[in-house]
Amino acid sequence: MPEETWSTIKAEINEQILHEPVLASFFSKRVHQHDSLESAISDLLASKLASDDIPVSTLRQQFHEAFLEEDTLIQSVLNDLVATKQRDPAVRAHADIMLYFKGFQAVQAYRIANWLWRQQRENLALYVQSLISQVFTVDIHPAATIGSGIMIDHATGIVIGETCILQDNISIMQGVTLGGTGNESGDRHPKIHSGVLIGSSAQILGNVTVGEGAKVGAGSVVLDDVAPHTTVAGIPAIVVGKPRVDQPALDMNHDLNSAD
Repeated sequence: MPEETWSTIKAEINEQILHEPVLASFFSKRVHQHDSLESAISDLLASKLASDDIPVSTLRQQFHEAFLEEDTLIQSVLNDLVATKQRDPAVRAHADIMLYFKGFQAVQAYRIANWLWRQQRENLALYVQSLISQVFTVDIHPAATIGSGIMIDHATGIVIGETCILQDNISIMQGVTLGGTGNESGDRHPKIHSGVLIGSSAQILGNVTVGEGAKVGAGSVVLDDVAPHTTVAGIPAIVVGKPRVDQPALDMNHDLNSAD
């Protein structure tokens, strides 16, 4: 529940203030002055994405409106928060993810841009996309369809194209491109099924399907469909084995060895 997670974050911040009082004002502004996770996320993202063209107050209002209008948005935020906490060994607390992890922040900003896109407010959605790209070095088209339980680690250099579809419980490392081949139109981007782990700097190009529970090795170039529960690697990517678990996105093991 959002309320329980928000209570956890506030408790974590109270503890962190004791260890680093220099950040007391920052913690107060980002956490203690808000009465909900939705409010805090809206304010945090607005503060990062505001520009001379659109001030913080306007963005904050637009972002908070999205959470109020669509209940599923905050559930997706929670699922992403839990996914990052469970899969990233660098995480100490839920509050750290919300405040510092740009992969998490970029995905939540995308979710708001996607809501705007679905409200036929394409211009504002594209404007928010451009801000996300500048601030987080993550370029996700607002028309892309992305499920929940998404963990984007480090995030720098991520590209996700307009007609991409990502199901739930996917883990993506830095530098990954889910893009087009440049010579197609219409439905031209990858479809990533649940449980997939995509290694750093992998390139998945074109309207290809990566099946459930597959693993894509770091630096690979995928130009063809990947069967469920297989591991591919190389340029171009070929099958090199099978993951040792049904959902490699959850255990984050990048070993390319075949399952026994």
